[in-house]
Amino acid sequence: MELKWVDVQDIAIELSELKPEVDPTQLRFTELRQWVMDLPGFNDDPDHCNERILEAIQQAWIDEIQ
Repeated sequence: MELKWVDVQDIAIELSELKPEVDPTQLRFTELRQWVMDLPGFNDDPDHCNERILEAIQQAWIDEIQ
């Protein structure tokens, strides 16, 4: 599956499965951004990312693990 920045929920699921030991509330956005870009199947322009998207991914990840 190809992932884009707008696939917030799918990205959160992938991150929660790949990094179960990580507390997403403690992440820096620079780190989160890089992890998203490193996901298998991620294919989007890095310049299309902004703080609002990263916040949405972080919140979806938090919701996913609760």
